[in-house]
Amino acid sequence: MTHIMVNVAWPYANGPRHIGHVAGFGVPSDVYARYQRMKGNDVLMVSGTDEHGTPILVEADKEGVTPQELADRYNRVIASDLCKLGLSYDLFTRTTTKNHELVVQELFRQCLKNGYIYKGTQKVAISPSTGRTLPDRYIEGECPICHAPGARGDQCDNCGNELDPDELINPVSKINGETPIFQESEHYFLDLPALADANLAWLKTRQGWRTNVLNFSIGLFREVKPRAITRDIDWGIPIPVPGWIDNPNKRLYVWFDAVIGYLSASIEWARRSGDPEAWRKWWNDPSTPGYYFMGKDNITFHSQIWPSEMIAYNGGGSKGGEAGQLGPLNLPEQVVASEFMTMEGKKFSSSRGIVIYVKDILERYPVDAVRYYISVAGPENSDSDFTWSEFVRHNNEELAASWGNLVNRVANLIAKNFGEVPPIAEDRLTDEDRALLAESAAAFDTVGSLIETHHQKNALNEAMRLVGDINKYISATEPWKIKDDSDRLGTVLHVAAQAVLDANHLLAPFLPHSAQKVWEALGGTGTFSPLPHIEEVTDLDDPAFHYPIITGDYVLGETLRPWRSEPIEVGAKVAKPTPIFAKIPAEAVDEELARFETALNARREAEAQRLAAEQAKLAE
Repeated sequence: MTHIMVNVAWPYANGPRHIGHVAGFGVPSDVYARYQRMKGNDVLMVSGTDEHGTPILVEADKEGVTPQELADRYNRVIASDLCKLGLSYDLFTRTTTKNHELVVQELFRQCLKNGYIYKGTQKVAISPSTGRTLPDRYIEGECPICHAPGARGDQCDNCGNELDPDELINPVSKINGETPIFQESEHYFLDLPALADANLAWLKTRQGWRTNVLNFSIGLFREVKPRAITRDIDWGIPIPVPGWIDNPNKRLYVWFDAVIGYLSASIEWARRSGDPEAWRKWWNDPSTPGYYFMGKDNITFHSQIWPSEMIAYNGGGSKGGEAGQLGPLNLPEQVVASEFMTMEGKKFSSSRGIVIYVKDILERYPVDAVRYYISVAGPENSDSDFTWSEFVRHNNEELAASWGNLVNRVANLIAKNFGEVPPIAEDRLTDEDRALLAESAAAFDTVGSLIETHHQKNALNEAMRLVGDINKYISATEPWKIKDDSDRLGTVLHVAAQAVLDANHLLAPFLPHSAQKVWEALGGTGTFSPLPHIEEVTDLDDPAFHYPIITGDYVLGETLRPWRSEPIEVGAKVAKPTPIFAKIPAEAVDEELARFETALNARREAEAQRLAAEQAKLAE
C-alpha cells in the first residue's frame, strides 16, 4: 500500500462555483482519488474554501455584510454543491479556522528565520474615492510585456507573466472604473530569486507532467522577482511579527496563505482522526507522492509559489537554513492542471452572467450525467466548450442508450429467466464467451494506466468501448431466443453479467452514484461506491466557531470495491430492474438556452445600472 496525497484547488468563497470551476479541479481529482483507493492505496484528499483577500471585502461591502458572514454563507453553499457532486474529500474545510492560521504563521516564521522573507516597500493601488487598497486582480490594463488588453494586476493571462499593478499600461479599477493612485507601503516579501535555482532544479526532475504545464512552469523562471506576501487590508491572517501582529490594517496576502491550506487541512484531518501526527505520513515521507488538481490559471501558485514556500521552510534555497517543526515538507509530485472550459462559445463569467452554477445543474439533471460530460468532454489538455446540445447527446446516446440500457437488458433477462445470477456451465463456454471475459478482465490494466497518467478522457472512452462490446455480445448471442437450453442461457447471462460488473468497476470512479445502482441491480448488497457527507463541526481551537466539513468513509473491502475483476455472486437475487439512466428530452436544449439568455440579459441590465450609479456618484 502506498500513501498518496490528492490536493484539490481551493474554491474562493465570494460566490457559488460553476461548471467551469469543477471541470478543472473537482471531477478530475475525485476520479483519481477514487481509482487510487480502489487500487488499495491510502489516499488523503483535502481542500476547502479560500476565504481571505480583498475580493471578499469588496463583495461583502456590496451586500452590506461582514466578510466573515459572506464567507460563512458561501462556504456552506460550496460545500453543499461539491458534496452533491460526489467529491470524496477526506476533509473539505476552510481557511478561516484557527488551525489554518497557526500553520500559516508557523511557515511564515520559519521562512523568515531562514532568510527567505524580508521587509521592503512596494507601490500599492489605492481607490481615490474610498481610500482603500485595491486588490491586484481587480486592476486591469494593457500588459507591459505582450501588450495584450485586459491584463490583471497580478498576472497576464495572455502571456502568463506575473505582474505588479503599477506596471500595467493605463490601469483602471474593475470595481468602478477609476484610475487608481499608487503609494509606497512597507511589506514583507518572499525572496523568490533566492529560491529559484532550487525550484527550477526540482521542476527539471519532473516526469509525466502534461507538456503544456511543465513548459509553462519552467518558463516562469525566465525572470523572477520577489513578491510581496502582505497587504494593506484588515481581513486575513495576522502577520506574526512584533509590531505587525496587532496592526489591524496589515495582513498576510491571500495567495501566500491559501496554498498552505493543503498542509493545514491535512493537519486538521489528523487532529480530527484522533492521531494528530498522522498527516506526516503524507507530508514528511519523501516516497509519498502529492498530486495537485486545478485549472491552468492556478499553475503559477502550485509550481512556483507553493514549492518556493516549502523550499524556504525546509531551508533548501541558496541561503540555506533548516526545516521547521512541521518539515521537511514534500514538494508536489505532479501539478495536474486542466485548460479552460467555456460555455456555448463564451468564457465563463459570473459577473457577466455567462455561467452554469453547480447547484442549478444538479437540481435539473442527474449528478452522474454531469460528471460524465465533464469527464468525456472536459478541458483535460485543451480548452473545451460546454454546450447543452452535447450534454444532452452524451447523456442520451451513451449513458442512457448504451450503458443504462445494457444494465437493464441483462438484469431483466436474469430476473425473467432465473430470478438470480445463474452459474456458468463450463462445458457450454464458447470462444466468444471467453473472449469477452478476457477483454473485461484486461480492461482494468488499460483503463487504470490511463487514469494513473491523468488521461481520464481516454480512460473513460476505453471503459465505454467495453460497454459497446458487451452490447455486441448480447446482440450476437441473442439470449432471448434461447428457449430450451437452460445451461447455455445461464452461461450467456452469467458472462454478460460478469462483464457488466467489470465495466461498473471501471466506471465507478467517474459515475459513483449510478455505480451503486448497477451493483444493486445485479444482486449486490452493501456499499459499492462510497459517497461523501457533510458534518457540522466545532473549530478545534475556537469553541465559538462552527462550520460544515465534507468527509467520508472510504475503506477498501468495507465501503469500497477493489480495482479488479470480482467474480459475480452466483445465486444473488436479481429483481426486475428500474432504469439507471433516463433520457433528457430534446426540448431541454432550447429551454436551457432561453434560460441562459434571460439570465444574461438581466445581468447585463443590472451591471449597466450599477455602473451608471457609480459614475453618478463620482460626478457629485
